[in-house]
Amino acid sequence: MEKRKYYVSVQSKSIMYNQGDAAYELEIYASEDEVEKLRSLFEEWERAEEHTYFRAHYPGIPYHHDSENDEYDFVLKEIYKTISDIGTDETKVFIASMNLQMGAPKEF
Repeated sequence: MEKRKYYVSVQSKSIMYNQGDAAYELEIYASEDEVEKLRSLFEEWERAEEHTYFRAHYPGIPYHHDSENDEYDFVLKEIYKTISDIGTDETKVFIASMNLQMGAPKEF
């Protein structure tokens, strides 16, 4: 499949064709299938984010003992791993500098 350049904002969960459409953090070269996978991960991350919202109202639960937060963290790391796999050289260097601990998936 043909790959083209896209501009990605993890913060706003967006993937753009044109550099000037909105603010972005990262650049990737991706096929339509890879872009669809990334969009799917953004949707999954949004659902995980919603789950953490409800949990946040119970401050007595430590962050590291909460499966909703584990899910949120895991999906976010999967997003960065996917972006790194298809990113430009600058994007790969930036993500590597983040020192994310990519671990095995947990059951949520």
